[in-house]
Amino acid sequence: MIIRQRITIVSVRRPTRPSLNDELQWLGSSLGLFGERDKDKSCFRLFIELVKSSKLGVPMSSEDLARTLGLTRGTAVHHLNRLMESGLVVHDGRRYWLRQSDLHLLIGELRRDVERQLDDLSRAAREIDEWLSQ
Repeated sequence: MIIRQRITIVSVRRPTRPSLNDELQWLGSSLGLFGERDKDKSCFRLFIELVKSSKLGVPMSSEDLARTLGLTRGTAVHHLNRLMESGLVVHDGRRYWLRQSDLHLLIGELRRDVERQLDDLSRAAREIDEWLSQ
């Protein structure tokens, strides 16, 4: 089974006098989570609900998230899939939560994921260079 993780880093200007909401929006935007197609900020709102529920140690189902946010279950599942693909969200059966309840630890895990991938790419590039030199 191939496990894919897509970590996107976008250079977004950080708000100069941010509120908590602005900081969370900036964090998610910097991770490429909230695009221009998300007109009603449903992915952002879903992310916030997962942050809150993870802090409480209470995972949520897609139905719970959809009902709480006034979304269709399909929209909630779509955003959950994107968040899982990014490595931020995990699930067990029908319940979802952030990979870490502390956002600082979550970013640290993403950093390690990126470093592992870059190490693998570096090793592969070295091997390719060696093959090309023969």
